[in-house]
Amino acid sequence: MNEEARRANFRAMDESSQEDWQLIASHFMSFNQGLADRVLAHLRLLEGDYGGFPIDRMQHSLQTATRAHRAGESEPYVVAALLHDIGDTLASFNHPDIAAAILKPFVDDKIHWMVQNHGVFQGYYFFHHLGMNRDMREAFRGHEHFEDTARFCELYDQSAFDAGYDSAPLEFFEPMVRRLFERPVNSMYKSITEAV
Repeated sequence: MNEEARRANFRAMDESSQEDWQLIASHFMSFNQGLADRVLAHLRLLEGDYGGFPIDRMQHSLQTATRAHRAGESEPYVVAALLHDIGDTLASFNHPDIAAAILKPFVDDKIHWMVQNHGVFQGYYFFHHLGMNRDMREAFRGHEHFEDTARFCELYDQSAFDAGYDSAPLEFFEPMVRRLFERPVNSMYKSITEAV
């Protein structure tokens, strides 16, 4: 079948048909089978990116995930720990939003909120050195996931800059990443994946 025959045939969505969308849905599912590979490839961009830190961003990510795994956190939590800074390369001013957006369809509300807000919570450990308010996280005090996010930063994120730490390699986490990205649990497109 030639490529043109494998594409929908409309100029505007209001001209589309059910057959068009069945074809598009089949491409959607095929494309999403490679999601874990694309996420892992983007994560690898953190290798060699020190940004002045004692270790590169990839080692920080691996160390954060390793610490969470060794502490017995759930697999989705560990993958979130691995990916929490994946947005550093594309969004240096709002990197938590990128990681949270990638993870949102695949994790529960607690993990999503934790990743989305870890930047301001992590600031508790260094904002005062930059003339900023280290207590910015207090604006979230009382939120149901405040303590979980503070705990993530204290135990796993802020402590994951140790050049001597024996982190697990990325290959250790790859099967976890693949399992997490197999099927969404929180997406308006979830029904498409369940139909296949």
